[in-house]
Amino acid sequence: MKGPLLGGMFSRHVKRHPGLVPLIGFISVGLGSAVLYLLRLALYSPDVSWDRKNNPEPWNKLSPTDQYKFLAVSTDYKNLKKDRPSF
Repeated sequence: MKGPLLGGMFSRHVKRHPGLVPLIGFISVGLGSAVLYLLRLALYSPDVSWDRKNNPEPWNKLSPTDQYKFLAVSTDYKNLKKDRPSF
């Protein structure tokens, strides 16, 4: 391999162009928050079923008062009544 390693080249480039530091920071924060949101959707969403043997339909076990949406603007989940049959 000829030349310096990738980390050395990156640090030299950032030292020569300090205006890139905020750009790199904002891109890192954006990518990190996107990854965390995807993990939240994969782990806590009732639409995703990771274990089909033991829990084939996880959305049937939700009570009407469970808030699974990320942001509910006008819905108060504490006052909802059950309006569907039990399976």
